[in-house]
Amino acid sequence: MMMPLNLGSLPTSVGVVMEVKMNSKGGSDRHKALVAGSGGEFPSFLPKEVEKIKDPFARSLAKRIQRLPVQMGFPEKCIMSSCIKPVIQSKHSPVVLLHCFDSSCLEWRCSYPLLEEAGLEAWAVDVLGWGFSDLASKRYHLYQLWKSYIKRPMILVGPSLGASVAMDFTVNYPEAVEKLILINPNAYAEGTRRLAKLPPVIAYAGVSLLKSIPLRLYANALAFNGTSFHTILDWTNVGRLHCMLPWWKDATVSFMSSGGYNVGSLIKQVKQRTLIICGENDQIVNYKLAVKLHCELPNAIMRQVADSGHLPHVDKPNCVANLIAGFALCDQPSKGLLIKK
Repeated sequence: MMMPLNLGSLPTSVGVVMEVKMNSKGGSDRHKALVAGSGGEFPSFLPKEVEKIKDPFARSLAKRIQRLPVQMGFPEKCIMSSCIKPVIQSKHSPVVLLHCFDSSCLEWRCSYPLLEEAGLEAWAVDVLGWGFSDLASKRYHLYQLWKSYIKRPMILVGPSLGASVAMDFTVNYPEAVEKLILINPNAYAEGTRRLAKLPPVIAYAGVSLLKSIPLRLYANALAFNGTSFHTILDWTNVGRLHCMLPWWKDATVSFMSSGGYNVGSLIKQVKQRTLIICGENDQIVNYKLAVKLHCELPNAIMRQVADSGHLPHVDKPNCVANLIAGFALCDQPSKGLLIKK
């Protein structure tokens, strides 16, 4: 297990990443992957507010974000879709990292370099309409991106509401998914419910509130444990960076109006081997719901991350990277508490 973060400290992955940089020889692929985003400029499509972010992992990963054209329907209709492409080519199944509701691939800033250091071919993908991509259908877009660029059965990772995105995708495109990893899964959320019926004026006003710093600060305070105010403030700026894009409000209102994700009826249709990762101190998704999901999934194991909250891939990246790598490479996560059915 990892030790809790010290107040005001960077995530403990700093030591691991720095060690790899110092010990790598001859410009290996893993070394290149870790330093790929350390220099250069930010992509021009990112909001200018990215310059104000202090987190070195967020700054490094942001420099690696690129947009790929993904064909949607007719040949002339392509969506420019944001993601982090792997530097490493691996014989093992690629690992594709989704993110939480109204977030971006920068959510993986702490864990991503550790996954590459472990030799995994990792993609961090923005769910369409969130992150830094343009607008369109989420499920079909992910399939088209997979079909165009990844092309092999993948290990699909979804945190929080991203777990619902992952399960919905897996049931509809089972040939694309070899295994599932769900992190503090919000699998029993019943869509956006009453929010889907809000008049447009009220819906847009609510979305403006969702963008506000006080609300985001509060959400981050719930999500992270034992982290200083200055660090949480910086992480809040990372988490709301995509909100500065001109289409963000339209995308969020569109998602609310669509009814959102309600995958409860799909759970027992997920046949793939599944790892559920839970933060011990998650204050957003009730632990009992994760246990319930563990019991209902036909082929699942469950691990718990000590002293972690709703986003263990941010505040306990070493542990989460070990769990993902162990499950991806040999089906046995190497650390964490195994919870049997």
